[in-house]
Amino acid sequence: MHKLPIPVILDTDIGTDIDDTWALAMLLRSPELDLRLVTTATGDTIYRARLAARILEVAGRSDVPVAAGRNWGEFAAAQAAWVSSYDRSAYQGPFTTNAAESIVSTIMASDAPVTVIAIGPLTNVADALKLEPRIADRARFVGMHGSLKRNFDSAEGAVAEWNVVSDVGSAQQVFAAPWPKTITPLDTCGNVRLGAESIRELRASRSPLVQAIMENYGIWLAFHNAPDKDSNWLEGQPDQHTSILFDTVAVHLAYSRQFLRVETMRLSVTDEGFTVSNSRGVTVDVATEWEDLPGYREFLLHRLLS
Repeated sequence: MHKLPIPVILDTDIGTDIDDTWALAMLLRSPELDLRLVTTATGDTIYRARLAARILEVAGRSDVPVAAGRNWGEFAAAQAAWVSSYDRSAYQGPFTTNAAESIVSTIMASDAPVTVIAIGPLTNVADALKLEPRIADRARFVGMHGSLKRNFDSAEGAVAEWNVVSDVGSAQQVFAAPWPKTITPLDTCGNVRLGAESIRELRASRSPLVQAIMENYGIWLAFHNAPDKDSNWLEGQPDQHTSILFDTVAVHLAYSRQFLRVETMRLSVTDEGFTVSNSRGVTVDVATEWEDLPGYREFLLHRLLS
């Protein structure tokens, strides 16, 4: 029996770290998923929405609505050069500034349960839950959030992970909502990089979408390697390995648990932005370990090149 694609909403802070761009491309190459809406969160959300819209356009998916969330905070517009001359009016599909309302209407209008894939701070998702709590009965949540025992590149110790600590109140609300929840914390997504051979294959691709990824990656690297920037863990080595592709794991978990060990745990989000396991927490399915990380890297590459 043929299984229909899963309707999904992607909520993203695309345009600061580059992994959101890789994740959007992966989603667009995933026949298991039916992308219904992209919403953008934090900082200059119009810039982020323009970036998402242009990638969708390159992929031939201008039918997907794009909705910017409310602006707050100042975050690096690391890929601004790629959309410097791209006006929002150029996008053929719906382009609005009502992210929370769009999330609600998309979920409530769907005949099938919607999966909300959240790969940024949870401002928009929390706003949508406040607007219409019933969406939790008609959707499930898959997120790139938290850190339990390890952080970047498998380093020991939990940290207050960015997507949680940058808007703790929203994370607490989203985790408390009564929908099924699955997350990839840094314990698993924090060590996903593609190596030198994969980079060569991607650079050789004639796919417009892959070319757009690599153009954005080059712009992002140049931004972070500028003389006035401090080198940090975000940066990749252009000819050796990519930066960490955290958010691709959340996209994968929206339709499959292959390659990963997933455990059901009780989690709480502390006021300091830590995601901790305790008996008073809410039930969450957590990707705690890789069962086959090399297999996932190969799968990710082939999916991008498909």
